[in-house]
Amino acid sequence: VQLQASGGGLVQAGGSLRLSCAASGIFSINVMGWYRQAPGKQRELVAVFSGDGSTNYADSVKGRFTISGDNANNTVYLQMSSLKPVDTAVYYCFASARTYSSSTYLGYWGQGTQVTVSS
Repeated sequence: VQLQASGGGLVQAGGSLRLSCAASGIFSINVMGWYRQAPGKQRELVAVFSGDGSTNYADSVKGRFTISGDNANNTVYLQMSSLKPVDTAVYYCFASARTYSSSTYLGYWGQGTQVTVSS
């Protein structure tokens, strides 16, 4: 199982970035989404995309971030707009999924991608 995240970078405040996370080696996904971790802080949930198409967001990003999914390609996207310096963090993709050889859903993490928002 592999979660490949991409799309991070440096952007000025007010700008936009789009993160992508593609899962491979997976038979079925229950939930995909993003966490982030800023320096010196705990990892926090940003947004979640469920298999039924429902979404959930942290209050701090509601109205600015949009999560979407491509179920056919096991990919989730995070469109981030109106970015603020406080959004600076390493963003981690995660998935609750099961493989072809298992009937159990387990949690998987991708490598982090750095998002830096300058003021």
